[in-house]
Amino acid sequence: MRFDKSKKHFEDALAAMPGGVSSPVRAYRAVGGHPLFIRRGRGSKLYDEDGNGFIDYVMSWGALVLGHADPSVVRAIRAAAGRGTSYGAPTSQETKLCRLISAAIPSIERLRLVNSGTEATMSAIRLSRGFTGRDKIIKFEGCYHGHSDGLLVRAGSGAMTCGVPDSAGVPRGIADETIVCPYNDVDSIASIIRKRHREIACVIVEPVCANMGVVLPRDGFLAALRELTAAHGIVLIFDEVITGFRLTYGGAQKLYNVSPDLTCLGKIIGGGLPIGAYGGRAEIMERLSPAGPVYQAGTLSGNPIAVNSGLAALKELAHLDYRALDERTQLLCDGMVEGMKREGVGFTLNRAGSMFTLFSTSSEVTDYQGAKRADTAAYARYFWSMLKKGINLPPSQFEANFLSFKHSRNDIKQTISSHNAALRFAATK
Repeated sequence: MRFDKSKKHFEDALAAMPGGVSSPVRAYRAVGGHPLFIRRGRGSKLYDEDGNGFIDYVMSWGALVLGHADPSVVRAIRAAAGRGTSYGAPTSQETKLCRLISAAIPSIERLRLVNSGTEATMSAIRLSRGFTGRDKIIKFEGCYHGHSDGLLVRAGSGAMTCGVPDSAGVPRGIADETIVCPYNDVDSIASIIRKRHREIACVIVEPVCANMGVVLPRDGFLAALRELTAAHGIVLIFDEVITGFRLTYGGAQKLYNVSPDLTCLGKIIGGGLPIGAYGGRAEIMERLSPAGPVYQAGTLSGNPIAVNSGLAALKELAHLDYRALDERTQLLCDGMVEGMKREGVGFTLNRAGSMFTLFSTSSEVTDYQGAKRADTAAYARYFWSMLKKGINLPPSQFEANFLSFKHSRNDIKQTISSHNAALRFAATK
């Protein structure tokens, strides 16, 4: 398999964009070499500029639960584009999308559409501060909530991949307002809240982590966060930008039966187009301008093309069986684990619904420190072996893999076969 055209495109991109990419992890710095340049996608497959085809487990970082170029989503995009690309004015479609989201996630009594997950989390934190009159926030090690200043403190995702746990350009005064706790450690956050609850506006958490690799909450962790925050008037924010409409139609909060005060969404609710949303309890959301004093605005918020795409995607997802997607992912992961046992390779696999991460460590991974024990060089060898066999995985140890409803049993069979060979290659030095 050759990647000559992708290499040439990357060389051209380096002269036009910092690092040659629009988002850091795409640069392949964590695995070496140069990135694929993609020409098109269809169903579970991606096709690059060299004409190579790949079974895709990146799926636009989880956004494409329906697969690439889903026909109903494409039709909705074409119809909306024909009526205009942006109005800077309200549309009835926005209300329909908001009602659809609220019906699926009952904790969201009101919501506001924005343009990205980063914008959603940033806005939810500002709203929490405005609602409580407090300044400090709590986040967890390895949880990535976008690239706004106060959240780039021991973050996951690209910050973890590039070895930059705290970004340059973030003023110390802003970083000082962020308190960081270990994920899955109830005692740690309980101690901090008891001592400093009068200063803390909100706790923001990925209910299932996907940005230090997939890390699941321990039994009772999310319920403990709900109890601690409610007892002290602290806003609990679930960042479901990745898990919303992926783990179940109602998100992680439905799966774990824990209702936050605010929820942040993105990715899937736009059917693959740029969009975000945040919403929750009406008394909190009504503090937003123009109803209240907390300001947030955006010219392209509620963009008619993204909204129409999202409506088509969610309407289709509402009638699909998430259990079938879960079972197909389980089939893949069981096959991968069986190969690991047979080869005697020290890897660990974490799975939540249709998302999973293969960690290149034999130790259990339940938090940021556990994820960092992974052998990133071994993962890079595994990644390239899989890619050359036609399997596209995230170009970083610290990201999640995603299945879609379009992944077939043949895709899974081919992936398991490639995985077994790649394990042997990864184990070599």
